[in-house]
Amino acid sequence: MKDIRSLTFEELKAEVSALNMPAFRAKQIYGWLHKTPVFSFDEMTNISKADRQRLGEVFSLDPMTIADVQISQIDGTRKYLYALADGNMIESVWMEYKHGNSVCISTQVGCRMGCTFCASTIDGLARNLTAGEMLAQVYAMARETGKKVSNIVTMGSGEPMDNYDNVCKFIRMVSDENGMNLSQRNITVSTCGIVPNIKRFADEGFGVTLAISLHASNDVIRRRTMPIANAFSIDQIMEACRYFFDKTGRRLTFEYALIKGVNDSAETAKELAGLLHGLNCHVNLIPVNPIKERDYVQTERAHVFEFQKLLEKYGINATIRREMGRDIDGACGQLRKHHLDEAKNKQ
Repeated sequence: MKDIRSLTFEELKAEVSALNMPAFRAKQIYGWLHKTPVFSFDEMTNISKADRQRLGEVFSLDPMTIADVQISQIDGTRKYLYALADGNMIESVWMEYKHGNSVCISTQVGCRMGCTFCASTIDGLARNLTAGEMLAQVYAMARETGKKVSNIVTMGSGEPMDNYDNVCKFIRMVSDENGMNLSQRNITVSTCGIVPNIKRFADEGFGVTLAISLHASNDVIRRRTMPIANAFSIDQIMEACRYFFDKTGRRLTFEYALIKGVNDSAETAKELAGLLHGLNCHVNLIPVNPIKERDYVQTERAHVFEFQKLLEKYGINATIRREMGRDIDGACGQLRKHHLDEAKNKQ
């Protein structure tokens, strides 16, 4: 069956017409899907029982079933493990800041990029998520907390540019005035650096923020931690980033996870500053989240500040990401991996 939440408003209107329902039904249904999101057709109280039954025969409206949730005692961050209709599991994170509530959503079940500091990729890629499944994560967290979502980042499991069409559809739908109507300026899309799709994305006309998971100042270091570096060099990524800025005028963000003894030296800071010189951007410094499958050690807090000061000395705006949910399975993919391992041990 078709995933009804993945249908745009125009697509839904065509489907409603094909089912011989009155035209006004489309707006009612779309409102239940995206303005006051429900997770079953029976919750659509102003739709006739016969029409609800017909929708259930033609479309799927799968619930986001909570398999597990961890709540930080430090800052209230919530990490959800959702079970999908096909048995797969994904992670989503709810973070509360003074400026509003941010959600971090997954774009794939697992990941095939192989970044060595990330738990999401250890078991590889299971499948892409639909636009509807991405939207459902946002709606489920808002419903669970009873609070409004202010910002969305696609930094959960998966590589957004490896699920390009569905991610683009998600952006269009979540910012649609007929639905949630979230400003695209409040959406951040991340990528580890799939160069052709960065350029393609620049031509879409979106007003979102693009975040590049860089994590290195040269190709030698990057190849140690990120297999994508064997396909696309840093120079190619920088050229794609300049293209993106020229097309959109949107400042770029570079994510940089500091790993002790790998990419956190003073020489690396100077090289990184030279690489980014002249580009309208800022660097988001992230003390790496240690995962048990790797022996990476987090850079000491004092050294993180030194790295930041060096970048600023060389003219690069840099901030240190506030560490949210450090007392729970905070690293991307950790909670899902924990449950997958438990399931294997029970077999």
